[in-house]
Amino acid sequence: MAGPTTARRGAAKNGKSKSSGTARSSGSAGPARRPKPSRSPSSGTPRRGRAPRRSGPGGPRARLRPGARGPLLWAVVSLLSGAAAIWVLYGSGWLRVTRVEVSGTTVLTAAQVSEAARVPLGDPLASVDADAIEERLLTRLKRIESVDVVRSWPHTIGLKVTERRPKVLLEKGGKFIEIDGSGVRFATVDQAVAGVPRLVVEDSGSPGNRRFGVERLEREAARVAADLPAEVRRDTRAIRVRSYDSITVELTDDRTIAWGSGERGEAKARTLVALLKAAGGAKHFDVSAPAAPAVSGS
Repeated sequence: MAGPTTARRGAAKNGKSKSSGTARSSGSAGPARRPKPSRSPSSGTPRRGRAPRRSGPGGPRARLRPGARGPLLWAVVSLLSGAAAIWVLYGSGWLRVTRVEVSGTTVLTAAQVSEAARVPLGDPLASVDADAIEERLLTRLKRIESVDVVRSWPHTIGLKVTERRPKVLLEKGGKFIEIDGSGVRFATVDQAVAGVPRLVVEDSGSPGNRRFGVERLEREAARVAADLPAEVRRDTRAIRVRSYDSITVELTDDRTIAWGSGERGEAKARTLVALLKAAGGAKHFDVSAPAAPAVSGS
């Protein structure tokens, strides 16, 4: 009877020992994993083991912030407004050239100026090339000294003309060439303009005359005429040029003024006015050296 009892105890002991070994073996692999917490509907805490959703501008579900909608809307409005303005200025028929107005002329007519200007009627007013119109007028009409091309909205181009004024007249072949204060020959007329002195260029054949040339001498004479005081210009009959530095102004009543060259014109004009006041009865005035003037004759 003792044998079986001992065997059962041994078996029980062996079973207990096997159970303990299994438990120790399981414990040696590390602690058991805890279950993953579930995400509560009311909680913003993401579940463990899942990457949070991207919310940046490059993410798949990026959303435009409410504050950024205003600038975008204004940009779209500005773009549409600019396109509309361009269409009104260049594409529509509202702002196109239909009239040309000319002002400032005394000898030229408005028709002459308009024809030479060749303003493109029917073109958009904003696209008219004002510089091209000015160049055409100055090239085709030498009488024009300057012109302002003005856009007058919505349909008009204005041409404000300044004409050249003759300072001397050069007689040639029974006609008279008008020369302005810069020495520019700008017109030839049949009748001499009243109150404008004649220009007489004497061809002395001197080396100085060959050096400067006739055109340069004409410019110097015109320069002298432009510098004359107004009260003297009214009495001037002719300006005689012998050489570059020998220009004489011939007045009424056989009076003469030795002017010299065309240089220092303003100083010479002031000196001449003083001489006329001090010795108005003299016949000959010399202002070629304005610091040392002289008078003679009575």
